[in-house]
Amino acid sequence: MKKEKLLVIIGPTAVGKTKLSIELAKRLNGEIISGDSMQIYRGMDIGTAKAAPDEMDGVRHHLIDIKDPDESFSAAEFQELARPLITDIHSRGKFPIIAGGTGMYIQSVIYDYQFTEQASDPEYRQMLEKEAEARGNEFIHKKLSDADPESAQRIHPNNVRRVIRALEIFRCTGKTMTEFLNEQEKVLLYDLVIVGLTMERSELYERIDHRVDLMMEQGLLAEAKQLHENGIRDCQSVQAIGYKELFAYFDGKSSLEDAVDQLKQNSRRYAKRQLTWFRNKMDVEWFDVSSPHDANDRFNEIFTYIAGKLQLS
Repeated sequence: MKKEKLLVIIGPTAVGKTKLSIELAKRLNGEIISGDSMQIYRGMDIGTAKAAPDEMDGVRHHLIDIKDPDESFSAAEFQELARPLITDIHSRGKFPIIAGGTGMYIQSVIYDYQFTEQASDPEYRQMLEKEAEARGNEFIHKKLSDADPESAQRIHPNNVRRVIRALEIFRCTGKTMTEFLNEQEKVLLYDLVIVGLTMERSELYERIDHRVDLMMEQGLLAEAKQLHENGIRDCQSVQAIGYKELFAYFDGKSSLEDAVDQLKQNSRRYAKRQLTWFRNKMDVEWFDVSSPHDANDRFNEIFTYIAGKLQLS
């Protein structure tokens, strides 16, 4: 069976993925699937750097604003939504592009990962569900922290279903969720090109700091305050960089200046982690988009590479 063609654009925060993905979508007659774990949330526009309607320039975007901030979301759910979307986009004669920086989300789609069909123990799962109800989410999350610290760091305590799933995998296999997924055979499901954007570190950090300042000018403080006043607490959404730091300010735990400085620092650290993760986990063709390179020349170089790899006419 012929595989569907797919383009994936990855890279650290603030490197320019949104702009490139839109320009490529216009050239390829494409539609964009957001691969960002936080752009799914309504009312979180500035802090997640969603493209404004005028920036989208007529390009259709998917998996943005599909959840309320008090809802949880996971890589398994992303997989369930994104794969049919890719097929649908192809069926309409368009070209699918996933753009984003959440590595596990992208991996869950492009590889034949099985999240639920293996390592099942319904009785144990039911017991954990009862414990969570009786003793609270934090009690179950502490169990996960003891068994699988990496998953515990990634999964919010209120995302009880994913916490229990990680514990179930550990009980059945003796492996953490990450180990369990990594040991699955990585069978690519698509005729795929992954383009990664990178940038000289000091320039990227300057862009991150500038972006944070711009977000504050655009009203990030008011956006975060609205969530805070609406009682959004201890949710997966507001653990995102850009919100948790300002929540500390609203709660009187830091000054506004310190909160903004922390936001910048956390964003820089996140960018470094993203680059490390992508380089270790995925087969990526990297393009340096630092300022010495002419933007038009770089775009044409990237487009030519994609067209050649995917044999686009």
